Amino acid sequence: MKMSQKPQETALSKCPGCEEPLEPGDLFCGACGYDLSAVPEPPQDHPTIAMAVPAENGAAPAARTPAGRPAGVRFDVPDGSDDFELAAPGAESGHAPGAAPASAPSAEASAPAPDPRTPAAELPSTPPAGTKLCVACRAGHVDTDGYCENCGHAQPRERDHMEQELGSVAAVSDRGLRHHRNEDSFAVSTTALPDGSPAVVAIVCDGVSSASRPDEASAAAASAANEALLESLPRGTHPQQAMHEAIVAASESVNSLAEEPGQAMEHDPHRHQNAPACTLVGAIMAGGLLVVGWVGDSRVYWVPDDRTNPPARLTEDDSWAAQMVAAGLMNEAEAYADERAHAITGWLGADAYELEPHTASFKPDRSGLVVVCTDGLWNYAESAAEMAAAVPADAQLRPLQGAQVLVGHALDGGGHDNVTVALLPFAVPPQGAGSACGDT
Repeated sequence: MKMSQKPQETALSKCPGCEEPLEPGDLFCGACGYDLSAVPEPPQDHPTIAMAVPAENGAAPAARTPAGRPAGVRFDVPDGSDDFELAAPGAESGHAPGAAPASAPSAEASAPAPDPRTPAAELPSTPPAGTKLCVACRAGHVDTDGYCENCGHAQPRERDHMEQELGSVAAVSDRGLRHHRNEDSFAVSTTALPDGSPAVVAIVCDGVSSASRPDEASAAAASAANEALLESLPRGTHPQQAMHEAIVAASESVNSLAEEPGQAMEHDPHRHQNAPACTLVGAIMAGGLLVVGWVGDSRVYWVPDDRTNPPARLTEDDSWAAQMVAAGLMNEAEAYADERAHAITGWLGADAYELEPHTASFKPDRSGLVVVCTDGLWNYAESAAEMAAAVPADAQLRPLQGAQVLVGHALDGGGHDNVTVALLPFAVPPQGAGSACGDT
């Protein structure tokens, strides 16, 4: 049984017992089992609002929303009611400023101890090998959907917190403090060019929350882009062309999700209007080049090892705010303060406009760190200078710890969105002074 309705509404966003984030409709805390039936439910979080989603009765969507936002874009904000001002460090995350977030606890570690007053006959028996016990009641078995068959609590998901380190590249992804699941995904890999020199790849994808199955979209896109690069780079394809082809492959992979049998009616005219969707950003280090590619509002930053040199943002958002700045109608501060700032104008998905992969190639003349991230991080370090200030001084040598610290920075700031970041140290032999990162 999955518990999704409450006898009375509550206004809590965190469990009063263990301070874990709550989902609307929870009767009990999924982590500690706290009874929530007597407390008000929190206001529902709306991290992403679809602007062209058909009504449930099949009616066509209106051309504009009541707020005047144009149809045909997805409105991507971490929290429907809050702005992006930094909270006091540690105010919501519960750990020290700049500290790396702990890995997701195991079911054994997070489960409450049995009540010592419980008669021995009532204590749960040892389940069959391979069977998972509920982390809340410690008695029920977990079904294939991830819910306890006894008390109905949702169990911690594998994707809530993910980390990977591969050679000199590392990535961390976290659910954040407000979302009920992690809709981000990433892929990091290494391969070799035809001449035997190394190539390092990082792909980061952010699922569009207003779309159906955004977690599947981001996972499919990250995997498809990564596989395409691992196939094309060893063949000698130029890294910038390889990145373009990888984004196309990722787009096709996400598009195919809308066509899967049983997921959409074949003749439903609205089936693509809320199709699985995500953004994508990636970086390749190969042959002395740094190649970046993207669709959407996830970003790549360059942070030089010598912090006396200026950092830089290497991507331009596909968003309403970026369009306003490019048109000279607003400055960057005004545009990103607007409620429409996170309306993304480019994404991967069957309901997207014509796909326009962006790629750029750079040849750094000094060593630095490449930061590839979703807006769950850059909302709390938006400018290149702010991002550089958040990056630990030793991240070049310890990229996994550096990524953990950056995720912690976002959680300390409020953690309103899923947070994903990949770090790629870029080493360049010492040479003459010049720009930190130049176009090729």
